[in-house]
Amino acid sequence: MKFEDLLLEIGGFGRFQIFILFILCLPRINLPMHFLLHNFLAATPSHHCAIPHQEAFVNLTMEEVLLISIPQEPDGTYSSCEMFSQPQFHLLLNSSLQPENNSIIQHCQHGWVYDHSQFTSTISTQWDLVCEQRGLNQATATFFFIGVTMGAVIFGYLSDRFDPCRPLPGEVPCVPAERCLLLAGMEWVDIQHRTFSGILTSIFWSIGNMLLAMVAYLVREWHWLLVAVTGPCLLTRWLVGMGLFPSFHLSQALRRMSTNKKPGQSYSYISLFRTPVLRKISLCSGAVFGVAFSYYGMSMNLTGFGLNMYLSQFLLGIVEIPAKMIMYVLVNRVGRRQSQAWALILTGLSIGANVIIPKTFTSLRPVVAIMGKGFSEAAFTTVFLYTSELYPTILRQNGMGYTSFVARLGGALAPLVFLLDEVWRSLPEVMYCGVAVCCGSVAFLLPETLNVRLPEGIEDIEKAQ
Repeated sequence: MKFEDLLLEIGGFGRFQIFILFILCLPRINLPMHFLLHNFLAATPSHHCAIPHQEAFVNLTMEEVLLISIPQEPDGTYSSCEMFSQPQFHLLLNSSLQPENNSIIQHCQHGWVYDHSQFTSTISTQWDLVCEQRGLNQATATFFFIGVTMGAVIFGYLSDRFDPCRPLPGEVPCVPAERCLLLAGMEWVDIQHRTFSGILTSIFWSIGNMLLAMVAYLVREWHWLLVAVTGPCLLTRWLVGMGLFPSFHLSQALRRMSTNKKPGQSYSYISLFRTPVLRKISLCSGAVFGVAFSYYGMSMNLTGFGLNMYLSQFLLGIVEIPAKMIMYVLVNRVGRRQSQAWALILTGLSIGANVIIPKTFTSLRPVVAIMGKGFSEAAFTTVFLYTSELYPTILRQNGMGYTSFVARLGGALAPLVFLLDEVWRSLPEVMYCGVAVCCGSVAFLLPETLNVRLPEGIEDIEKAQ
């Protein structure tokens, strides 16, 4: 008897499943707060070169000191990374005059002065991760995603041999928890409620996005913001350590019994590429790279749409909820494959549209950006539900570990792409657009899983095609 039949025998979706989903939803709120914490932890406020005091400045206002010490950009703002080697007093007579010699312009020599009206401190202001050191600032987000990427691979492998939801010594549960929470919710529901459980748990991710905006607004000092966001992980670890998820371990045992797995038989990530159909699924599942790449590209560009950072974070979080509601209908009516592909393609087209729309259209650009974020979240919501249904039970954790690895690779590269604006200001957006459209097109090659039983063995995958 297959595990799906066992679920139907005991009612399919009852109070036990509702209880499990409720418990799984609460820790999920904290996950996006870590994944998008870089937006506020490493925010770069307005800044300019520090100007050493001179006797000649005694009778000048601060605005006049800036005028003769800092070159201006074409839009009239002061340069963030350059200063005059000598005060240009002639600019006091006519500020529109150009410097007499460009060779007098140099990089900041005495550090920077930051605008603290929005942030008390960030890692950018504490360690001067601006101008020539700007790349290190973006790299902090990349380092985080590299850690998550390695966790997806390592703990995906280990969870196939141990209790998947029990933390190992030294493990921080908030990193591999995302995959664990998803699988735990999926394993214990029947086919009819599988989509509902996936969408419901993902809504709490969006709630976490909105809460991050509120927490960051209230806590403006980066040390305490880190403590505020990380603290709940300690509670999560304690709950998991107390045996919060024993039911998931039981479901896996029952599933493995139903697949008649041979004694001593083991599977690894290489198994995902051994048979023709499974190989095609694994390769095409690489489209999740584009999902994460475009999602985090948009989520980490809070200052690119002319809105307040906190308001941008909140709006980009709240738009995810109706996007998930719509996807709940579409994945059950249109199917997973079409929903996944078109959501990703529309994400790319929205990003591309903002490249074309002039910056003077200050009302239209945020609207298009928010729509794009909605499409992006729709693609992200679908991909976790979809990929969990593509792999057989005996390889599902490896498959989810593999797709999580590819997704986090996209997330790791997304922040670094912002540095390409030095080559061409719109190049990052063009890359996000192109990758999303290409990966969305690849998704058309995946099989449809709507109303299909979860495959339990490799033979189920191969025979279905």
